[in-house]
Amino acid sequence: MLTAGQIRAARGLLDWSQKQLADATKLSVQTIKRMEGVRGPEGSTAANVDAVRRVLEDAGVVFLDARQNKDGGPGVRLKR
Repeated sequence: MLTAGQIRAARGLLDWSQKQLADATKLSVQTIKRMEGVRGPEGSTAANVDAVRRVLEDAGVVFLDARQNKDGGPGVRLKR
């Protein structure tokens, strides 16, 4: 499952605003803000989370789960 921090970090790597992500996913800016907020993606529908993941991955973001990092935390990086 994506975390709010991973979504924010992915946007940062791509230099995208919340509006750009909303436009690319065809979701509202409010939905993106909620997914990046305290409740995180868990407060959204699975379809919305999948849309965000798919668009960010298509743009070159790789999501790393906790097992893929030396320190054990989730992360993001860009494709090579």
